[in-house]
Amino acid sequence: MVVGDVTTGTEVLVIGAGPGGYVAAIRAAQEGLDTTLVEKDAYGGACLNRGCIPSKALITGSGLAHEAGNAEFMGVHADPAVDMGKMTEWKDGVVDQLTGGVEKLCKANGVNLIEGTASFVDESTVRVAHGGDGQGSETLSFEHAIVATGSRPIQIPGFDFSEDHVWSSADALDADSVPDRLGIVGGGYIGMELATTYAKLGADVTVVEMLDDILDPYEDDVKRIVRKRAEELGIEFNFGEGASEWSEAPDGGYLLHTETEDSEAQSASGSRTQSGDGEESTYGVDKILVAVGRQPVTDGLDLGNAGIETDERGFVETDDRTRTAVEGIHAVGDVAGDPMLAHAASNEGIVAAEVIAGEPAALDRQVVPAAVFTDPEIGTVGMTEAEADDAGFEPAVGEMPFNASGRAMTTGHTEGFVRIVADEETGFVLGGQIVGPEASELIAEVALAVEMGATLEDVAATVHTHPTLAEAVMEAAENARGQAIHTLNR
Repeated sequence: MVVGDVTTGTEVLVIGAGPGGYVAAIRAAQEGLDTTLVEKDAYGGACLNRGCIPSKALITGSGLAHEAGNAEFMGVHADPAVDMGKMTEWKDGVVDQLTGGVEKLCKANGVNLIEGTASFVDESTVRVAHGGDGQGSETLSFEHAIVATGSRPIQIPGFDFSEDHVWSSADALDADSVPDRLGIVGGGYIGMELATTYAKLGADVTVVEMLDDILDPYEDDVKRIVRKRAEELGIEFNFGEGASEWSEAPDGGYLLHTETEDSEAQSASGSRTQSGDGEESTYGVDKILVAVGRQPVTDGLDLGNAGIETDERGFVETDDRTRTAVEGIHAVGDVAGDPMLAHAASNEGIVAAEVIAGEPAALDRQVVPAAVFTDPEIGTVGMTEAEADDAGFEPAVGEMPFNASGRAMTTGHTEGFVRIVADEETGFVLGGQIVGPEASELIAEVALAVEMGATLEDVAATVHTHPTLAEAVMEAAENARGQAIHTLNR
């Protein structure tokens, strides 16, 4: 794009074109600001290319195959064959279409696009190195900057992602075949989503997790439903264990070695030996997926040159207006820490752009929903009953089980429930937890209720289409008021 080293200027510089960065750039341009977006890899960031979108594509594909092969109770008999290469090709097509769309949207809104790697020279200048021999670099001066460089999977000692049999989440999403035996290190949302996907594709899945349960910090009754379903799919769990190393198995494949300091921790499969105060276990696997979390991408940015410091975990600290400690420099998305969610990043990007434009924008963390795309799904927003109690409210709680939902019964998916938490005195909705079919979609209604200050009566009085899963939200609100029709009141 630019050969040699030239200097240009921009009002707003955005570094990183993920869901935080490209949204920030578009909104800044919409605000009439001269905006430049620098991306070194692919538009859409990890979410579109190596995370949210490709994982949901494979979740959908694997779920469709599993549903077709397990619908005898509906009178449907099928034995579907999965072409993993074709499924991956379809997934890649979805990704390509969306990433191309992001680039077109940026251009259509007047955002200046630069391909390259940005690093700070000082608090008002960056150097952008362009990829490829002879491409050179350029210097950009800016009035405001938004750091949106995202995150990457955490590696653990002894498990290098460069090994063919050691997968990051991105590797698991690019596989062209299904391993016979998949060992997963980590029972968080990434590990559980991929465990569910590969179990439905036919792999024997073993999950090892250092904690005593999956999906920390979701509530116990929510986790229990997901764990029970996972076990029905054949997924084996081994809690209180940390991965220590791998080795080649004498008869082919690999051995995943784990250690525990808890002599009472139980293993669902594999072999176990005593070692000092702890125990060691081994599991036969063909691939090992490491899914223990994500870490911010700040290397190469030279943040120190701009006077920006990171916390002990490497995240850039910001306030409720996305501002760092350095005037004129903002940070959004995963690089700024929790909640590390794509939709939170987009919201932060909008706030950052509007703050720079002089708008009275600020973050409201109370209404950031979260979803886990397991089977069944989880959707949460706002406060739990315990959190509401700790905050000084007297919680009014209502639930509607999906096994009492006509629509859920017609889909064959009746696990789980909708729960709404409100303030007893005022009726204001404080939060909700949903575990069940389409929870990721249904939670939006509860999020809107929290955002707009709706009451239980508002939700209950809203006529919902019948028969739908969304009726369960209405019934949960009625249940919290002691007036539910289709479930027993508390």
